[in-house]
Amino acid sequence: MMMNENNGPRKRLLALDTSTAILGVAVTEEGRVLHEINASGERNHSVHLLPIIEQAMQASGTDASMLKGIAVGVGPGSYTGTRIAVSAAKTLAWAWKVPVAGVSSLHALAWGGYAAALVKQAEGPAAEAGQGGYGPDWIIPLIDARRGQAYTGLFAAAGQAAPQRLEPDAIRLMADWVTHLAGRLKQAESEGSKPRILWFVGETAQHASHATLEPLLGGPEIQPVPYELEGRWAGFLGEAGLLAGSDDVHGLIPNYTQLSEAEANLRRSSEGSRSQV
Repeated sequence: MMMNENNGPRKRLLALDTSTAILGVAVTEEGRVLHEINASGERNHSVHLLPIIEQAMQASGTDASMLKGIAVGVGPGSYTGTRIAVSAAKTLAWAWKVPVAGVSSLHALAWGGYAAALVKQAEGPAAEAGQGGYGPDWIIPLIDARRGQAYTGLFAAAGQAAPQRLEPDAIRLMADWVTHLAGRLKQAESEGSKPRILWFVGETAQHASHATLEPLLGGPEIQPVPYELEGRWAGFLGEAGLLAGSDDVHGLIPNYTQLSEAEANLRRSSEGSRSQV
């Protein structure tokens, strides 16, 4: 990595996210993207992450002395993938003596997917609460978790700003999640804050089919938006996170939301062994 002396103010942020099949790295500065690399291939994240970090920093003319911190997606998502970015971010933050901010990968996915959808469809800003009888649009990010499950959450669109969280990140059975969303919609309607559009963003092919979302039909407009995470959104969230206070470098951990399959199998085997004693 470049380590040239630079006595100017530290304004830049290095952002990393490897929680999905996309390896996202970006260098941002006060809401601007200086350079971004989004590479596919989940199985190779551990091999390519550091070279891509170096490439992004060189391409943006950035060295460690110019960084005010590191933002890292902590998941939920791929168990192994999430660990790779978090471990790298902690190591670099310690080596470069800069703060680190852990951000929700689902929050970044929601923001990025919504922004991409508006650009693609030439939409205007989301409806503000109280306008035309609607509240803000809802954004539901989706990352496949297999067996009919998804890593997901619920956010309210906030114009060009980061979406506002309405439900925590979790792994959810999609059938139950859709039923829960239908209930929330009825409550929102009674409060006069029903969204105009439901944006399902991310891995929509697996979890946003007509059959899956049937309980929501007849309500707000439904817009599935296939979208792959881009590193910049972790950076934008990280900038806000560092203003609110950085995370402890040593205490930062991924948000797994569930045991890995290997750990679950090991725990079942261990419990079986104890029951036979």
